[in-house]
Amino acid sequence: QVQLVESGGGLVQAGGSLRLSCAASGRTFSNYGMGWFRQAPGKEREFVAGINRSASSTRYADSVKGRFAISRDNAKNTVYLQMNSLKPEDTAVYYCAADRLMPITTLTSAMDYWGTGTLVTVTS
Repeated sequence: QVQLVESGGGLVQAGGSLRLSCAASGRTFSNYGMGWFRQAPGKEREFVAGINRSASSTRYADSVKGRFAISRDNAKNTVYLQMNSLKPEDTAVYYCAADRLMPITTLTSAMDYWGTGTLVTVTS
């Protein structure tokens, strides 16, 4: 089992920045590919960013490419999502997730463990 706890969400104006953190406990963190997903009201959960076990590879949704950056610190069992140039359409609950098998996956159904989420609200 891996327990994931997100933090860092909040209310921010458009154009602002936030940094989300996801602290992991349980199994060896460095054995898991990690991802950030988000779910806006009335919409399905969607992939935002992913990072492989060694942090040598990342992947982003087109909607956040160039604005968001995912990183991880395996010594601290933590994955981060730096969000810059935020837009109202980025408003959502953001979840981190862990995958035992794939280096990076964009599929919500493939992730093995999920956090409970942190709310990000971007005002215009």
